[in-house]
Amino acid sequence: MFNLNSWKSKSAAFMALGITAGTVAPLVAPAPTFAQTSFNDVSSNYWAAPFIQELAQRGIIAGFPDGSFRPDAPVTRSQYAAMIRKAFNKAQERQPINFVDVSRNYWAYSAIEEAYTTGFLSGYPGRVFRPNQNIPREQVLVSLSNGLDYIASGNVQSTLQYYNDGYDISNYARSPIAAATEKQLVVNYPNTKFLNPKGVASRADVAAYIYQALVSTNQANSINSPYIVAINTPDVPTIVTIPEGTALPVRYDKAEKIMVTKDETAPLTLTISQNVITDTGSLVIPAGSRVVGKLQPAEGGSQFVAEKLVLTTGKEYNVNATSEVITKTETIKKGTSTKGIIKNTALGAGAAAAVAAVTGDRAVATEEVLGGAAIGAITGIFFNKKSVDLIVIDPDTDLEMTIARSFDVSLR
Repeated sequence: MFNLNSWKSKSAAFMALGITAGTVAPLVAPAPTFAQTSFNDVSSNYWAAPFIQELAQRGIIAGFPDGSFRPDAPVTRSQYAAMIRKAFNKAQERQPINFVDVSRNYWAYSAIEEAYTTGFLSGYPGRVFRPNQNIPREQVLVSLSNGLDYIASGNVQSTLQYYNDGYDISNYARSPIAAATEKQLVVNYPNTKFLNPKGVASRADVAAYIYQALVSTNQANSINSPYIVAINTPDVPTIVTIPEGTALPVRYDKAEKIMVTKDETAPLTLTISQNVITDTGSLVIPAGSRVVGKLQPAEGGSQFVAEKLVLTTGKEYNVNATSEVITKTETIKKGTSTKGIIKNTALGAGAAAAVAAVTGDRAVATEEVLGGAAIGAITGIFFNKKSVDLIVIDPDTDLEMTIARSFDVSLR
């Protein structure tokens, strides 16, 4: 179990990725009116052809002027940094540092700085980056896991036992590669059981890894390839504690405003308006989940009190959460036209009875109100009143609620 200390909404947005060439400067894909998707050295039955073609179609990678792709060519750390810069749009999470072997006029200086500050790449001791070093396969997988904030949910050792050469994975890379394996970022050719972690990553390897990263973040459709590592990890639930004080964003889709009397209690079901995720990127409460509760009198106004959280999966949790007390009112006077009052408005049973009695518009009494309550029997309470004050609630701003008591949610 771990506590959820902070919430944030984030998404990995993918942009154009330039593939580098040579040892001096990168060959970045331009923005042509059509994308080259076939290369003279990538046959249709080449193991990485689907990944390369899909990325080329998106304009993420490009070939060389002679029509080749050079899939087996190595990728240096500086070239990979340039790819990361083009592929991902992520906020800075740490301050930049000056690497002693990367001068400010080096072609990949900005890309290296950005890859470092966003958490995709790190240097070596002594503030050394080694920009011209060919990047190993395990470093690419670690980079993607760390940059996308993936964390292994299963037992790391058990997951890595899938690989016949798992013993050769560096200690620092074991947990990130386990996470990458769970997310199906790993593509091993010709044998999925051999990771070759310290082998140099080729342009084909990197294309496959990056495409799988797109798939893992729902930015691309999955490719049917026999070389994608897909293992069945134990379905062990992770328990997340949603702490007291956490705000739940909600909306009410059926009306633009809600009106109730100061004295009534009205059932109400709200919808979670956006995904609620942990600071490690795990989805805890999906948008579209429902919060079942009621509006009830409180301190001269009305307050929403939650009773149950129903996830989109159907799982239900008892929840103790409340909105702020809403005290805004609108005065309904005798003779007032009801058209402006009830348009796009959900009425509590008491409010509907009050509007019907004060305005004399009995048609309001036939409207469906919150909870489907029949209001004819209570209309008489407001008989002969010349005006009534109703609580007016804006669902978009007034009903956001705060967890009053922490509770646990099970993730799988």
